[in-house]
Amino acid sequence: MTTTQSTSVPTAAPSAPAVGHRIQNAVIKYGFIFVTVTLFAYFAISEPSFRDSATLLDTLRYVSVAAVLGLGVTLTMAVGGMDMSVGAVAGLGVTVAAKTMVTYNQVGTVAILAVVAAGALAGLLNALLIVVLKIPDMLATLGTMFVIQGTKLILVDGQSITPGMTQSDGTTAPGRFTEGFLRIDRGTFLGVPGSVLIFGALTVVAWVFLARTRWGRVLYAIGANPEASRLAGIRVGAYRALAYVLSGVLASIGGLILASRIGQGDVSAGTSQLLEAVAVALVGTSVLGRGRPNVWGTALGAVLIGIITTGLTIEGLPYYTQDVVEGAVLILALVFSFTLSKRRTA
Repeated sequence: MTTTQSTSVPTAAPSAPAVGHRIQNAVIKYGFIFVTVTLFAYFAISEPSFRDSATLLDTLRYVSVAAVLGLGVTLTMAVGGMDMSVGAVAGLGVTVAAKTMVTYNQVGTVAILAVVAAGALAGLLNALLIVVLKIPDMLATLGTMFVIQGTKLILVDGQSITPGMTQSDGTTAPGRFTEGFLRIDRGTFLGVPGSVLIFGALTVVAWVFLARTRWGRVLYAIGANPEASRLAGIRVGAYRALAYVLSGVLASIGGLILASRIGQGDVSAGTSQLLEAVAVALVGTSVLGRGRPNVWGTALGAVLIGIITTGLTIEGLPYYTQDVVEGAVLILALVFSFTLSKRRTA
């Protein structure tokens, strides 16, 4: 009679490459969140005033315009495009709001409707150029940006609109920014600025739209493979047009916040918003290692930009150094999104 002896095979210890792979995955997935938390903790410890609730709310208020514009950029990135006209559309919104209330003496509600309509028209223009005339997204929206900037100057004869100003015909502007309109940014609800509430509400709505509806899933599918989407029966052109119209509307809402903040029709308004909006949307692609545009990533990118700007300002660093830091953060985000993630999938 023969007996079979069972031999236990010892479990091999994880190899060094496997451990390194897990570390790399963790860095890709959580690295940018770690950077955000670390910077927040650093400024909170080194600058006591940074911990004040008023400072934190002011930080969110400061980035609300760039964040709302970034949500629009995120939608266009989802379909594989890029809207470079969002800053100009926001600036147009400031001019249209001032023109409506100060020059034409209309109430704030009329100004809001006019601004949103202008944003939708700008989005339709982008859609016409991109979907119908087949111009590449970035080139089309760059052209639109210059057209809108020029149109804005033509509307106001190249001068900012302020209450009580002398107009080109020698008369005095009869209107002013209404109190209700100014509360868009300056007002508070339960201590939270109105612009922060708008930022939060639009973030949730955009997330539900992109992540929880068929339309959002179709936008992502088009961005991943437009030809396969077309062969599957999806109206690719219509969905791309929708993304740009929504981007224009979101940019106009950012313009409403900006107009309420400055309280005049500044002809230079919105000029600096484009780079920040694109930056927060690109930064957002690295959050949780997704490597694709996503709403919560864009929101976190805006918060990070706000933390950096506020923290460096409190520490007394010159304003011109902030661009260097923001640029370095953007490069770091792109490394997370593209370089490291490609190595993981290679």
